[in-house]
Amino acid sequence: MYIVTGGAGFIGSAMVWKLNRMGVDDIWIVDRLRQGEKWKNIQGLRFREIIPPDQFAENVRRGGGLPGDAEALIHLGACSSTTETDADYLLDNNFRYARDLAEAALARDVRLVHASSAAVYGGGELGYEDGSGNLPRLRPLNMYGLSKLMFDRWAAAGGALGRLTSLRFFNVYGPNEYHKGEMASLICRSYRQVAAGGPMTLFKSHRPDCADGEQKRDFVYVKDVVDVIWWLLENPGAVGILNVGSGAEETWNQLALALFAAVGRAPDIRYADMPENLRGKYQYHTRADIGRLRAAGYRGAFRPLAEGARDYVARHLAQPNPHIDNDA
Repeated sequence: MYIVTGGAGFIGSAMVWKLNRMGVDDIWIVDRLRQGEKWKNIQGLRFREIIPPDQFAENVRRGGGLPGDAEALIHLGACSSTTETDADYLLDNNFRYARDLAEAALARDVRLVHASSAAVYGGGELGYEDGSGNLPRLRPLNMYGLSKLMFDRWAAAGGALGRLTSLRFFNVYGPNEYHKGEMASLICRSYRQVAAGGPMTLFKSHRPDCADGEQKRDFVYVKDVVDVIWWLLENPGAVGILNVGSGAEETWNQLALALFAAVGRAPDIRYADMPENLRGKYQYHTRADIGRLRAAGYRGAFRPLAEGARDYVARHLAQPNPHIDNDA
């Protein structure tokens, strides 16, 4: 039996889809659906149970531990908003909750894969090399990044990195992010306007060494991300901190061109000022160093942005049911 926290969310529901494709139906989803549209992410998926996070956490914290037949815990549930300003909320959700689940998994030798983030690298001054050597020196640009970094520091300090895998996701995009609002990828947020004949708007650069739209990101398709996680479940010896990105850097202008090409339109790109509150917290460049992932034995390919955008548009965004379960 597999436990997927955040299993109705973006990467979590894609992971349940991947498990189903690999013949796994005995899955506990730990998530909170509330009144939004997130439930649509799981309507075509197969799983045993869905449990609210508070109930699951209370059972773990009171000594109940994990279910006795749990084979793996894939902890993807967290507050993923990089603009969240409630530091106590982020610490409770992204650090303390993750730490408690990790302790419960390690106590029973349950395979643990944990979601960290490339936000821990801050402005990239120290590069994007994973591992534990630079943990004390990293300085995230926002509280979200710090909450994720604190878990990695805790795991390193207690020797847990040799028994779990903490994945630093870069810019993940793809089906089942529709409920995320402003935290969804720019492809997702811009598709309807572009498909209807409108322009696509990008942030201007506010640094003289970078032209508008030339800020760079490592964009990684969610289907490639869950392939990595499945491989990690099959290869429990691959532990520690690992970057999960394409290993390539592409600009926001290239992303816009990829979306226009996917919908069959000539580009119409506009630029708008970046909000003042983001300018000091904005990453102008990210690129995953995936050397340790490759050294661990992972040989899977990562789609270039143009290819991922084509698949996302043709097989999902342009379909009546855009969710990942239509991708048989």
